[in-house]
Amino acid sequence: MELPEDSHREVRINNSYQLAAVQFCFENVNGSCIKTPYSPIPRMILYAVFGFGAVLAVFGNLLVIIAILHFKQLHTPTNFLIASLACADLLVGLTVMPFSMVRSVESCWYFGESYCKFHTCFDGSFCYASLFHLCFISIDRYIAVTDPLVYPTKFTVPISGICIAVSWGCSVTYSFSLLYTGVNDDGLEDLVIALTCVGGCQAPMNQDWVLFGFLLFFIPTIAMLILYGKIFLVAKHQARKIESTSNQTQACGESYKDRVAKRERKAAKTLGTAMAVFLVSWLPYFIDSVIDAYMNFITPPYVYEILVWCVYYNSAMNPLIYALFYPWFRKAIKLIVSGRVLRNDSSAMNLFSEEAEIHN
Repeated sequence: MELPEDSHREVRINNSYQLAAVQFCFENVNGSCIKTPYSPIPRMILYAVFGFGAVLAVFGNLLVIIAILHFKQLHTPTNFLIASLACADLLVGLTVMPFSMVRSVESCWYFGESYCKFHTCFDGSFCYASLFHLCFISIDRYIAVTDPLVYPTKFTVPISGICIAVSWGCSVTYSFSLLYTGVNDDGLEDLVIALTCVGGCQAPMNQDWVLFGFLLFFIPTIAMLILYGKIFLVAKHQARKIESTSNQTQACGESYKDRVAKRERKAAKTLGTAMAVFLVSWLPYFIDSVIDAYMNFITPPYVYEILVWCVYYNSAMNPLIYALFYPWFRKAIKLIVSGRVLRNDSSAMNLFSEEAEIHN
C-alpha cells in the first residue's frame, strides 16, 4: 500500500530537518566530529569568561615576573621560585587556555592533530610544574619560619635554581614521555577508535596511569599540608612567645629575630593561601579523573569542562593573592604600569617602605 503524496512530503521534510540539525566540525570531510555549539548569547558569555581568565593569567603573571626580575630587592630564593611558578601559569594562559576556550565553546578542535598532542603535554607539564614549585616553596617556608636566622645559609639562590630545574625537568619529561610513547591509552584501543574523528582532541588515560598521576599529585600535596601544618604551629608558638614578652618589647623595641620571624610568618601565610587555592582548583579534577577511569568515563561533558576551567583559572589566581597580601607587589605594579621602571635607577628602588615592612 503506497503512502499518500502528503505523507511522502512529510517524510522528506522530517529527514531534511534531521540532517540539517546535525552539524559537523568540518563540513564535507569524512569522519568529521559532530559539533554541538552553544546558542549565541551563552556562547558570547563563555568566550568573555574564558577570555578574561586567559588575559588575567598572562598579564597578571607577567607583572609578577617583571617585578621580581627587575627590582634587586626581590632577588631572593623564594621570589625566584615564585617567578618560575608565575612562568608556568603564564604559559598556561598563552599556550593552553586560548585553544581550550575554542574547543570548549565550539566543541571542536581546529588546530591540528600535532598541536592537540602538544597542547595536552603542555597542560600536564605546567600542572605538575606548579605542583612541584609549590612543594619546594613549602620546604623553603618551613626552613624560614622554624629557623629564620640560619635560613639564608640553608636555602640559597643556587639551591633555588636546582629546585626550579627539578620542577621543570620532572614535569616536562613525565608529560611528554607519557603521551608520545602512547602508554597512556594501553588497553583502551576500542575507546580510542570510537573517539577518533576529525576535529576531536582527546587523550584517554588508562587506569594505571590515572592512578599514577593522582599519586604524583597526592603525595606532594600531603607533604605540603604537613609542612604548612608545622609552620602554623611554630608561628602560633612564636606569636604567643612574643605576646608574653610584650612589655619588654615595648620598652626596647622588637628584636631583629622577632621582626624576621614576623615577616617569614606573613610570607608563609600568603604562600599557604596560594597552595590552598591550588588544591581547591585541582583536587576535584584529579578525583573525577580517577572516578572516570574506574567507572567507564561517566562524567557528563559539561561537568568535565567546569572542572577543567577551574583548573585553568588557578593560573590567574596567584597574582591576585600576591596583590591582596603583598604591599611590595602592589607598589611594584604601580611602578611598572606608570613606566617608572624604565628609569636607569629604577631597579634599586625601595619597595619595602615602613608601612610595607609592618604588613610584610
